[in-house]
Parts: sequence; C-alpha cells; structure tokens
Amino acid sequence: MAEKKTRLQQLMRDRTVSIEPTTTVPAGLRIAAAYAWRFLVLAGAIALLVWLVIQLKLLVVPILVAILVTALLWPFFGWMLKKHVPRWLAIVVALVGTVAIVTGLFWLVGWQVAQQWPDVRARTGEALTEFQHFLTTGPLQLSEEQIADLLKQTTTFVQEQKNFLLSGALVIGTTVGHVVTGAVLALFILLCFLADGEGIWRWTLRLFPRQARQAVNAAARNGWETVVNYARTQLLVASIDAIGIGLGAFFLGVPLAIPIAVLVFLGSFIPIVGAVLTGALAVFLALVYNGLWFAVAMLAVVLTVQQVEGHVLQPLLMGAAVKVHPLAVVLVVAGGAMIAGIPGALFAVPLAAFVNVAVVTVSSGAWRTGADPEGDLIWSTVPHNPRKPKTARSA
Repeated sequence: MAEKKTRLQQLMRDRTVSIEPTTTVPAGLRIAAAYAWRFLVLAGAIALLVWLVIQLKLLVVPILVAILVTALLWPFFGWMLKKHVPRWLAIVVALVGTVAIVTGLFWLVGWQVAQQWPDVRARTGEALTEFQHFLTTGPLQLSEEQIADLLKQTTTFVQEQKNFLLSGALVIGTTVGHVVTGAVLALFILLCFLADGEGIWRWTLRLFPRQARQAVNAAARNGWETVVNYARTQLLVASIDAIGIGLGAFFLGVPLAIPIAVLVFLGSFIPIVGAVLTGALAVFLALVYNGLWFAVAMLAVVLTVQQVEGHVLQPLLMGAAVKVHPLAVVLVVAGGAMIAGIPGALFAVPLAAFVNVAVVTVSSGAWRTGADPEGDLIWSTVPHNPRKPKTARSA
C-alpha cells in the first residue's frame, strides 16, 4: 500500500506543470534599467536646481557676476596681497581702478558719439535715399506708390501695436530697476568676497559632511583656479579682439570705431556668439556708411582677428588652464541662452569649466594627495600634464 502511494505521488509530480519562470531578465536589460532610473533621478535633481535658480535669478545673477568680477580682479588683487599691501587698500585700489577703467571707456564712447553724431545722422539719410533709389531702379522695380504704401502699412502696424509697445516700455523700465538693484547687490557681494572670501568658503565647507570636506575643498579650489585662469585669459583675448577690430574700423573710416571696439570687448566675454554678433555689427555699419567694398574689407578684418584668436591666442594664453572645446562652447552657450538668456550665455562656459575640473578632481582621487587632477578632462582639447603635488591656493 505504501509503495502504491509513493508511485502515485511520483506520477502526480511528473504531470504537474511547473509555474516557476523558465527564463530570467537579461543582464543587459537589468543594467540599462539601473542606469535609467538613476539617470531619471539625476535629471530630476538638475531640473529642480535649474528651476530654483530661475526663481531666484534676481539673487543668483548678482552672485555670479560678483564671482566672475572677483576672478577677473584676483590676479592683480592677489599680487598686491603678496606684496604685503593692506587688504583694505588692495580692495580700494582694485575697485577704484576698475571703476576708472569702465568710466573711461564709456566716456570715450559718449565723446565719439557726440563728435560724429551729425555726420552719422546725415549719412543715415543718404543711405535711406540710396536704398529707396535701389528699390525703384534695382531688380525689384518698385514704384514710389508701392514704397509709400509699405511705409503706410508699417505706420499703421506700429499704431495698432502701441499698447504692446507701451507694455514693453514698462517692462524695460522694470528691467532697468532690476539691473540697478542687481548691480548694487553685486558690488556688495564683491566687497565681501574680496574682504573675507576665505572665511566665507570655510563656513560654506562646514555644510558638507565631515568625510566629504577634503574632497569638496580640493575640488572647489581647483575649480576656482580654473575660473581665475579662464577669466584672466578671456580678459586679455577680449582686449586684443577689441583693439584689432577697433583699429580695423578706424583705418577703414567706419564711424563709431570706439563704440564698436567697446562692444567687441564686452561681447567677447560670451565666447563665439558675442564675437560673431559684434563683428557683424561692425560689418553692417561699414556696409551702410562706407559701401560694399569697405564692408568686405571690414569682414576680412573681423575674420582675421577671430582666426588669430582661435588658433594662436587661445592655445598659447590658456596654458595649463582648461581649454574648452569649441563644440562644448557652442552647446553650453546655446543651452545657457535658452535657459537664462544673456546671463546664461555669459556664465555657461566658466560654470562648465568649474564643474569639469571639480568632477575630475573628485573622480580621479587627486584630492587625496593635493596633486592636479589627472585623466581625461571632459571639455578639454589640451593634453593635461600632471604636476607635482601641491597645496591648493586659497580663493
């Protein structure tokens, strides 16, 4: 009887359909899923950070402006401190010198505009007359009635949009108020950075867990050194661009050569995009006021200056600093402009350079020895030559 029961149980086991899974999830799919959910979490954190920055833009932009100006002033300011100049005197000299240079540039712009404004206004009228003549005698063959009708339609459109223009003027007024407030706030933050930047950073470092402070400190200091080098190089390159294009406009007889040079200087702080736009303005003025061949010559000057900058000045002057790849420049500038407009385009490249060096410092383990970060720099096109271990300099 027991033997029959055992055989029956064996038969039932053989006929039972197993419900256990016969296959498992492929390893590749598991790895992809693990990367996917981590990527989603990271993207969500970045999106939240960007949203907070946009909401606090009236505070964030002055802070970033103060950081960038501090990086521009730091080589001269640090040199004065090394020469045992009292810190308060070094701050006064740095700020007064900066204000004097900026005021002098704007005075030169105002002086040349006042000197050449009558000629510019007269030449503008002549250019409009020549353009109207081209419309009537050129390939378009427009009649005077058609031109008058186009002007009438334009005037009507402007009148219909007066409410929109008025609201735009109010927005501009509000923006001007924000700019003034932001400038005052940026100046105060700049004073604090120059007066006690090291103390501010030590307090900020205490916000991180104790185990991570050494890595964070090394990453931030290496990133700050990169931003200083970037700002110093960009200042020199912007000056060379402004001098080159300004002298070209002067010798070609293009009006407002000094304002053009100042615009080129300011625009060069937005890599690629700023130089292209300001150079295009110089070519346009040459075309309107001097004719086609002068515009071609002005274009040749702009292209020559840009080529010398991109292929000679940038590699030589950047030295050991991070060299941002042109493709990365275009991408981060375009992304920064889409997210935050002009401020986004202005701060995109130094922010990318800082993040690049900070990430490599942590991932390479260079923070343990104090040596420069080794390995591939994400945005770099210049081979990195590791140096001997060093002590990170104070910001």
